[in-house]
Formats: sequence, C-alpha cells, structure tokens
Amino acid sequence: MEHWFSDLPAFRHDPLGFLMQRGSTATGPFVPLRLAPFPVYLVTDPDLVKPIMKMSEAEIDKGRLIHKLRAIVGKSSLTTSGPGQQERRAALHAQMARGIASSYVPQISALVRGTFAHLLCEEQFDAHRVSAALALRVIANALFGEGVLSKGDETALLHAVKLVEDDLAEGMFRLGPPAPWTWLRNRQRLHAARTIMSAVVQRTRKKAAASSLLASLNGLGLSDRDLEDEVLMILLAGHHTTGSAAAWLLYHIAADPNLAQSLAQEAKRCMDRGGELRASELPTASISLGVVREVLRLYPSAWWFSREVKARRVEIAGHTFRRGTSLLISPWHMHRDVRFWPEPERFDGARPSTSRAYLPFGAGPRACVGLGMAMLELQVIALELAATFNTELRMSMPPGLPRPSITLVPPSIPLALKPRSLGALEVAAE
Repeated sequence: MEHWFSDLPAFRHDPLGFLMQRGSTATGPFVPLRLAPFPVYLVTDPDLVKPIMKMSEAEIDKGRLIHKLRAIVGKSSLTTSGPGQQERRAALHAQMARGIASSYVPQISALVRGTFAHLLCEEQFDAHRVSAALALRVIANALFGEGVLSKGDETALLHAVKLVEDDLAEGMFRLGPPAPWTWLRNRQRLHAARTIMSAVVQRTRKKAAASSLLASLNGLGLSDRDLEDEVLMILLAGHHTTGSAAAWLLYHIAADPNLAQSLAQEAKRCMDRGGELRASELPTASISLGVVREVLRLYPSAWWFSREVKARRVEIAGHTFRRGTSLLISPWHMHRDVRFWPEPERFDGARPSTSRAYLPFGAGPRACVGLGMAMLELQVIALELAATFNTELRMSMPPGLPRPSITLVPPSIPLALKPRSLGALEVAAE
C-alpha cells in the first residue's frame, strides 16, 4: 500500500539504484517520489533543469531539503538565498577567477608534486585517502593564502572537518528529526568543530593573503559567525567534491596505460622549459580536459540537488506544482541514462560533454561557484601525475560502485607509484 514514505526504505537501502530505476523508467518529465510528508518529484527531463534553476527565488528556491544542512554549515551561501548570498557568491567567484588565471596552477602543481613524491616511499596507498587530503590542502591554500596556515592550523582544520562531515552526510538522507541521542552527539561534535574553526579563522583573519578567498569574504564585512559558516562550507565542499573525483581520476589513469601515456605527452606540451605547467595552455589541453569531464560524468560532484516551490502555484512544462513541493534533480541518473549517452557505463575520455544531460556542478546561475577551481585542480593532478609517474593498480577486479555521501565516495582503490622513465617519455613525444 502506497503512503507518504513508501519509497523511503528503497531510497535508504540504495539511493543510487533507486534514482536510476525511477529515472530510467520514467514516462514523463516528473516522477513522484514518496519520501516525505510533502510532495517530492524527480526531474527526468534535462531540458527542464536550467529553466528550473533560473526561476526567480520568489517562485522556486532552496527549500527544506537544503535548509536542514544549516545545522552543520549554518547560514552559508550553500543554505541561504537573496542579495547577501549573491554578494558572497560574486566575491568568491571573482577571486577564484583571478586565481585560476594567475596563481592557482603553480600552487596546485607544487602541492601535487609534493604529495606524489612522498608516496614513492609507500609500497601502496589508497587513492581516496591521498586525494581527499590533497584536495583539502589545495582548498585551504586558496582559502587562506599560500603559506599562511601553520602545520598545526592545517591539522586542526582537518580534525574539524572530520568531526562534522559524517553528520552532514547523514543529514542529507534523513528526512525526519534525528533521535535525541543522535542530536546530542551531533551537537557536541559541531560545537567542537566550531571552536577549532573559530580559533583558526581568528588567528589567520588579519594575515590572510590579499589574493585569498578569506580576504575577499573579509571585505564583505561579515560577522565572525557568518565568516566561520562560510569557511566551513568551503572546506567541506571543496574537500569532498574534488577529493572524491580525484580518486576516480587516479584509478582510470592507472587502469589504462595508453591513457596515461597520452596525458604524459600532453603534459610535456603544456610545460615550459623549466618543467612548469603553463596556465595559458590548459584550456586547450583536450586530452586532460576530456578525461576530467568524463570522470565527473560518471561520478558527478553533486549526485543530487533540490529546489522547492515557494509561490502558491508554479507551472513547469504544463505541470502545476503547489507551494512546498520539492523538485529533486539527479546528475547520477542523467549522466548514466541511455537516452542521453551511448554506452553510458563505459569510460571514454574522448566523449563529447555537450549533452544537455551533463550537469556535474548543477546548472544555470546557481551552479557551483567552485566549478572552475575543481576542473583546474583535477586537470593539474592528471597532468602532473602522468608527466612524472607510472601509476600501478594493485587490484585485480574493477572497484565497486561509490558510496553516496556528501559526494560519491570511492571504495578502496590500492595504487602504487613508480618514477616515469624520462627517456621513454622523450621517445613517445617524438
């Protein structure tokens, strides 16, 4: 018998499989999902995503499925709307654009090289363990400025993020209130994380580099609490999305020696005589860009996002929705639907990413503000890794499906690194 929550057990058991099954068998652009005591619809037509995301905030905006995350990241730009949120997004976007054009490439390259060089001493390592830590260092550098954080501050931030990341992931799947003991545990963890975050932000606020994201946010005159909310949101989002995608990137490079060789050749073409990547070359480095886009197709940074109807009634594609209705959009489903992609489960770095069903960072004016930064980071990782190292896969079977959390967390992927033969690279490039 169907009721308000009749789909909830299947969703909790296998969110990815549930969304794929409901989306791929859809006969219309909207599929009703019985997940909550209010109407929820899965949007299955990619042509409707941008129109939905472009609608005015008075008609459709962030709703209860997003607002519940305020318990973790407060009233950050992830969970709020209006002029204040737009001002924060504009400041972050402007600073990231400047960094992408000037300073981020050498900073990211240095962090990537240092990370991979240390791994030469390990017999093998887990891809996600390494990529998640690397992604956090990269976003911390962009947030505070190169060299601003001490080793102690970096360790403290890592600990603060770990305190709240599991609670944030759990909150994404919980549609009702938590049990009292869960609420108390989460509250204690959040308090500890905020105490750490506040101490680090206050220590670094005045000495943050002028080119940092923190300096841009400082210029908006935010309160201490609002600034800390924004910092925590940036660390969580930048850490998880890029870190998980980077692990899948390492896997596909290790699994395909021909791909690794092609990336090595492209890296050589993009480097100056001193062996440094030239930022001006990266926008036309088609092999690495294609590989990054394909990784994000198969493992999108945001595997679902939602919007809520705010007006009394809203009409979309001939369907009328009442106030309080949630519209769920799943890139995981759209990126793997045979209606939009030939052989969608196959990795193909040369696959065109022009499909209307490609939206790893959302769509329209509310797309992820860090998409350019994430793309750049992944591209630099691919090129720096392939240019200097051979990556060996230490498993006989392909990895299983990711675990849906804040992003798509990879299973264990054991890898090993060996220095690439410079002679072989020279011959291959001729």
